[in-house]
Amino acid sequence: MKLRGTTTDALSRAFAALADPTRRDMVARLSEGDATVSQLAEPYRMTLQAVYKHLRVLEDAGLVSRPRGPQPRPVRLEAQAFDLMDTWIERHRSRVEQRYRRLDAILAEMKRDEHEQDHGDSHRSRSEAAGHPDDS
Repeated sequence: MKLRGTTTDALSRAFAALADPTRRDMVARLSEGDATVSQLAEPYRMTLQAVYKHLRVLEDAGLVSRPRGPQPRPVRLEAQAFDLMDTWIERHRSRVEQRYRRLDAILAEMKRDEHEQDHGDSHRSRSEAAGHPDDS
């Protein structure tokens, strides 16, 4: 049960970190390749300190890492954090898709029944209009 709580906490941190558009943009840019903090800061109108705060949130969520050592240190994405989110998303996507497949099957069956009923009614209507011999 502890692992589940840890997983839930990790998911919560990851999704919370990605709730901010600047951090999502940083992640998108890092998906193209590692970058230094200065490179990441270039397109934003914010202080370097603010960029470091965003990176700290991403690091705490396990989405990015910066190796220890002298500056400049590259910031890189951590795939396992995305694997965790992907597993969670796919599990729920699968459940939703199963529900829609069941709904599609029910609707197709209803349509088939309606179609059969319409053909049965039109066949009876024609025989009644023709003055069927059994009607006498």
